[in-house]
Amino acid sequence: MSDLSGELIDGRYQLTRQVANGGMASVYEAIDTRLDRKVAVKIMHPHLAQDEAFVNRFIREAKAAAALSHPNIVAVQDQGWNQNGVPAVFIVMELIEGHTLRDYLNERPRFEIKDAINYLTPILSALAAAHDLGIVHRDIKPENILISKEGRVKIADFGLARGELIGSTMTAESSVILGSVSYLSPEQVQRGVADSRSDVYAVGIVAFEMLTGEKPFLGDSPIQIAYMHVNQEIPSLRSKRKEIPEALDDLIRSATDRDPDKRPRTAGEFLKSLESIQHELDPKTNQMKLALDLPVEPIKEKPRGKIKGQIAQEKEESIEVRETTREIRAAKEKKKKASKRVRRNRKVALILAIALGVGGWYTLVGPGSRVVVPSVVGGTYDEAVATISPLGLTITILEKRFDEDIPKGAIIESDPAGGGRVASGGEVKLIVSKGPERYTIPSVTGLTPEAAQAAIEKSPLILGAATEVFNKEIPKGFVISSDPAPGTEVKRDSTVSLVVSKGIETVALTSYSGKSGEQALNELTDLGFNVESKYAFDEKILSGAVISQLPSGVDVAPKGSTITLTISKGSQFVFIPNIFSIEQVKAVRVLQDLELKVVVKKLGSKKTKKVTNIVPKIGSKVKRGSTVTITVG
Repeated sequence: MSDLSGELIDGRYQLTRQVANGGMASVYEAIDTRLDRKVAVKIMHPHLAQDEAFVNRFIREAKAAAALSHPNIVAVQDQGWNQNGVPAVFIVMELIEGHTLRDYLNERPRFEIKDAINYLTPILSALAAAHDLGIVHRDIKPENILISKEGRVKIADFGLARGELIGSTMTAESSVILGSVSYLSPEQVQRGVADSRSDVYAVGIVAFEMLTGEKPFLGDSPIQIAYMHVNQEIPSLRSKRKEIPEALDDLIRSATDRDPDKRPRTAGEFLKSLESIQHELDPKTNQMKLALDLPVEPIKEKPRGKIKGQIAQEKEESIEVRETTREIRAAKEKKKKASKRVRRNRKVALILAIALGVGGWYTLVGPGSRVVVPSVVGGTYDEAVATISPLGLTITILEKRFDEDIPKGAIIESDPAGGGRVASGGEVKLIVSKGPERYTIPSVTGLTPEAAQAAIEKSPLILGAATEVFNKEIPKGFVISSDPAPGTEVKRDSTVSLVVSKGIETVALTSYSGKSGEQALNELTDLGFNVESKYAFDEKILSGAVISQLPSGVDVAPKGSTITLTISKGSQFVFIPNIFSIEQVKAVRVLQDLELKVVVKKLGSKKTKKVTNIVPKIGSKVKRGSTVTITVG
């Protein structure tokens, strides 16, 4: 499926980058443009969208998770079909930023006992909620257990889930195995049916892997591993790790019993037993509840070195295993049918094989023989050496080549190819993948366009159009940013566009001296200036008019700069008015309105007193704030 990063899905979800790609769907980090938040959008591969069964399974995943409201289950927020643009069936989920349990198992193959229990508790709590609603997950594995950066454990991918609330497309008669083979219960392998006890079995296998650092069964093919789950008991935990408590060993052994009736019936029963063991191990420890976050350590990104034994575990069968149980049954029947005649025929065949072996030794193995080259395509260089060197052949790397599909370090092809022959002691040439061809966008902020172009064209990238915008911080003629942003990994011949600064934006500035201060304040603010006002007395400029402005004598000024206005408070002097025979209260108010201080002298006993004298005399010119004495009687 091509990368859909940049597409707008359903007119709402802007895909920003691809974070995972599986056999059925791809998962993208996206922005919900309606609610302005990050989400995860799971989009089915186009070729599967034509298959009604796959679409139904995809919709069933949305229904299964949407039916559940639990802190340890990835919440589904939307589902639909993209009506405009790229055709797509999609599910929208909460975005979990962190890692999978598989990442933690790869980094530290086995867990401390208390840590393993702390991780298992929220897993079982989430499954218990699902089982209470009659929903069975059917595909529990470390890849489907997410751990956020805050330590919250979340179960994802209900794509195989079934239950009364969401329906089911699978019958017992179909006998089809669906899921990851290392975690399938025997009844899923034999009869193709699953209930809550199948989830219990899968969690038991996950617990075994967390506590021992390895899966209980390893084989050359999925059918071989499935056969082991059906016919062999899971090894005891204490046989792999002595310090594991007996009670915990017994519980995991019970959860992984081949007989479903001997397992805990639901994840809830499993959880109660596990919490009881946790309390016995440390009575002072508070039981971990589903609402709590785990104190997780930061995981190292893409560790280069791998501990021995992890290589085989690295590639969990993430595809659907579709095998009929006929092969498993046939293998069991084959063991039973060893009659006397068969045993006699085997002896005859053995003698013939020895004769043929001796006769063909010279041509197949002896001098002059040619060695059959095994297929190593898809494996690592170290795996190729381990396979080819014991045959007496030498290996050389002919070429390292970029490849969009083959991961870095894997073999793309060999010469001779697998099945071809080469002389004894001969040479096998390998072409090794360098992974997808990607180049990092350099940082160009603060450079001139010419310098930015030189930095970009050091890699096989194409310089696109430059856009000029005003900027207060980056000087005119220098680069502000690039698109894609610095540090982004892009393909060969990708276009990189630049945003170049036009410097600070300037605006025409008019002198407002003598004009209304209110007018000046409003107009300058609308133009984008920051206006500061101060007030002063002036004998010539009317009150409220602008006395002066700073800066002065300029025609333009930077947008956003500060303009200071000095606004007139009017004349500093006033004239004493004629207030004779006016009532005391009105006289005092008139004088105070002129910003004068008033002293009142009272004479006589009249209830309503009027002004009989005023000092200074009427018509006198005095400063505002001066004291005026009035006599009333």
